[in-house]
Amino acid sequence: MKRTQQGFTLVEIAIVLVIIGLLLGGILKGQEMITQAKIKNIIADFSGVSAAYYGYQDRYRAIPGDDPNAATRWSGATAGSGNGQVAGLYNSQTATDESRLWWDHLRRSGFVAGAGTQQPFNAVTGLIGVQTGNGASPVAAALGGFVSLIVCSANLPDKIAIAVDTQMDDGVPNTGTVRGQLHTGGPNPDIATTAASSFAETGANVYTLCRSV
Repeated sequence: MKRTQQGFTLVEIAIVLVIIGLLLGGILKGQEMITQAKIKNIIADFSGVSAAYYGYQDRYRAIPGDDPNAATRWSGATAGSGNGQVAGLYNSQTATDESRLWWDHLRRSGFVAGAGTQQPFNAVTGLIGVQTGNGASPVAAALGGFVSLIVCSANLPDKIAIAVDTQMDDGVPNTGTVRGQLHTGGPNPDIATTAASSFAETGANVYTLCRSV
């Protein structure tokens, strides 16, 4: 008996293409929702750190990390200098720097969850840190000269960095209360960085954003 080989009909092909289109649309929509969630999370980090700082200052009349009475208040804590500045870089790897003690003091006081001096991570695995801006710091210089206390969030992909700056400030990386630097090396650099006069959404650029507290 002769068997006839049959192919797909146009209707069947059309149905398959529609299903593929729906699947692709769902995947893309899901990715966009994840990105938006990360943006909101990063914005919440900035607000949360600021709220914790003001809460600590109101309760103890001192700056976390710089608090000279921390050692007498909590057993095992390290006191700060009490000079009104948070010494050390936002991404310091030295546990005794005040920028690291900042997190220990906030955690001991209950304003931030966890324990220890290690900086927390943001939604894209970049460090969240605090320091006092000054002209000698590559961060402060690259960001246009912050001189006040700043909160920094590192390793932000360009799309996320642009959205965060736009929603929190003016969308320009070298003006306003939120400023950004373009990474040129390392995931959380404080050296070999370049001040950014405008954001470039290439899909490859990564930024650190800092906000004045």
